[in-house]
Amino acid sequence: MTNRETCTIVMLGSGGSGVMTAAEILLRAGARAGYYGLMTKSFGPQIRGGEAAAFVTLSTQPVEIQGDRIDLLFAIDWKNTERFAGELQLDPESLVLSGEVDAELPNIVTAPKAIMGEVNLKKLTRSNKGTRPNMVALGVVAGAVGLPQDIVADLVGERLKKKGDAAMTHGLTAIDLGYGEAAGFDVVPLAPADDPSERWIISGNQAAGLGALRGGVRFAAAYPITPATEILEWLAPRLQKIGGLLVQAEDELASINMIIGGSFGGSAVLTATSGPGLALMSESIGLAVAAEIPLLVIDVMRGGPSTGIPTKSEQSDLNIAVYGLHGDAPHVVTAPNSIADCLFTTQWSSHLAESMQVPTIMLSDQSFGQAMGIVEKPAELAFATRRLVAEGRQADYHRYALTASGVSPMALPGTPGGQYTADGLEHAVSGTPSSSVADHNAQLDKRLRKVTGFDYGDHWAQIEGDGSAAVITWGSATGPVRQALQRLDPRGGRLRLISLRLISPAQPARLAEALSGCDRIMVVEQSQTAQFFTHLKAQFDLPPMADLYARPGPQPFRAAEIAAKLEDWLS
Repeated sequence: MTNRETCTIVMLGSGGSGVMTAAEILLRAGARAGYYGLMTKSFGPQIRGGEAAAFVTLSTQPVEIQGDRIDLLFAIDWKNTERFAGELQLDPESLVLSGEVDAELPNIVTAPKAIMGEVNLKKLTRSNKGTRPNMVALGVVAGAVGLPQDIVADLVGERLKKKGDAAMTHGLTAIDLGYGEAAGFDVVPLAPADDPSERWIISGNQAAGLGALRGGVRFAAAYPITPATEILEWLAPRLQKIGGLLVQAEDELASINMIIGGSFGGSAVLTATSGPGLALMSESIGLAVAAEIPLLVIDVMRGGPSTGIPTKSEQSDLNIAVYGLHGDAPHVVTAPNSIADCLFTTQWSSHLAESMQVPTIMLSDQSFGQAMGIVEKPAELAFATRRLVAEGRQADYHRYALTASGVSPMALPGTPGGQYTADGLEHAVSGTPSSSVADHNAQLDKRLRKVTGFDYGDHWAQIEGDGSAAVITWGSATGPVRQALQRLDPRGGRLRLISLRLISPAQPARLAEALSGCDRIMVVEQSQTAQFFTHLKAQFDLPPMADLYARPGPQPFRAAEIAAKLEDWLS
């Protein structure tokens, strides 16, 4: 029997059944065993109960997206599983294990004619008091794919140690029971893996939090909102340890204004939110543009509009991030292209905000933020980030002096002679409110000059391959597109990937250079109204021959879907 290089596993059950805990331990066991991996979550928007599914892919190669098909599905129970229609890619070679004996199976499981099996969780846990169904299920799944039992047992012991010896013993017993059951199923195990010593397990939200710290952020204020809350949970204790502070505000209006105040006082600042919160913040972000207050807003996008689908992903906040401020309000919009890149792009975004004294909005999304990946240890990069500050006693201080770069020295509170007015009114160079044509035009030009004259370097996009057919994409669509291109063009001479990290301000000259030699262009995005495509045409001088593949969420792109579309396009 030939071992498999990649295995995609789904654990599902009703909310509270423990599938997320079991799946996370499975992912961590894969990491310790030397595999790359990815865990994504699918659940409803309710606070408690409902349905829950965890998707875990383990592989000997780096993993950016879930597999095109499911190799093994374990259902602790079948309540509400019909809500996962469209997400469970089963086929006749998939193995489906039911934790309920003689259960009525949903059509989404029976229709693909998958291989069926049963594990009597009720009988096993009743005959071994104190054991939990999710831990037995974990043992079954881990044993079936060939993960070493001692690694899984160690992780379970670490997880349950704080709950006492009895809980730990019951957990280990459950794992042993599961491994015993796994022996009865014919599953192709994973191939041996490499040394995992330099890999991290990290979510996109955790990576964003670390990027913020590396970017110098020392004050954060935010109102909890799915799927951005984990950024705040991760940051809170770590900011405190290094002398920083995180405040949970009463709403998004308070949080954005708090960080404006913190930045005015001299700190690099951050707030994290999602689409509804960004909509509420737009007026105050405009204030930060007018007053030239640097700040970072992380928008972890979800399905919209309005409350939408808080627990699902979509690339539909581009328009509000780029065009959602009233007036001519130059600011920066960025987007990471992988879970690991959430770290770099957050750090870079903070650098941009501080260097140019502008608001920067970073567009992550739920599929990055709440996913956990086993990734190579990210490199530690340092930017020469330094806010231009007016130092020493000031004489005739002009906060908004007209400089070649557009960036003028910012006096911090307490600077002798550095008092000035920072508000949303148009102003003269001194900060004194002014409605004169000359002052307005001069300050408009100054604010625009900051973002259009800045050297963004090579970070504006990630470019791979040198083929004559280019695919332009952004954000979480990058992983599926990259994998699709690798399938269609394994040697890299036919296709080219351009993933934009800098969404705004536009870089038409750089894009034209990146497209040099291309005779075909396809844009791929997850938006019903093609927001990215429209933005490229309007601001990046996208050639008129460009084609488009766009669809809404909440179901993530799969590599097979993109590959099929590109194959038709190229034929």
